[in-house]
Amino acid sequence: MSTVFADASYFFAFLNSKDELYARARAFTEGFDGRMLTTAWVLTEVADGMADPMDRPAFIAFLEGLRIDPQVRIVPATEALWDAGIARYAARPDKDWSLTDCISFVVMEREGLSDALTGDRHFAQAGFNVLLK
Repeated sequence: MSTVFADASYFFAFLNSKDELYARARAFTEGFDGRMLTTAWVLTEVADGMADPMDRPAFIAFLEGLRIDPQVRIVPATEALWDAGIARYAARPDKDWSLTDCISFVVMEREGLSDALTGDRHFAQAGFNVLLK
C-alpha cells in the first residue's frame, strides 16, 4: 500500500471549494487507496489558516476525522524533528522554504517517501514528486 505525504496546501484545497486546487485534491482523494502521512506542524499551519471563528469548527471536525482514520498517520512535534528542520532551514539560505516545509522534507526522507500531496513548488525544488500540479 502506497503512502503519500499530505501538505497544508492539499488540506486547504480539500477543505475549500474556492481553492484553485480543490478539484484536483478531491479527485485524488476519491481515487486514492493508500495511506497519508502528515505532521503536527502541517496541521498547525492549517489550523492557523482556519483561525477565523467561523472556520474553527470545521478545522476541529476535520482534525478529529484525521485522528481516527487508520489510513492517516500524524507525526508528532518533537524537539529532535524541530532541530532537524532548523538544520535544513539554515542549510538552504538560497531557498524561500518555510520551516514547516523543511520539517516535512526531513520527515519524507526519513520515511522514504517521494510523493507529496501538495501544489507547493518547494517540494519539487527539494526533489519530491508534487501530485497536485
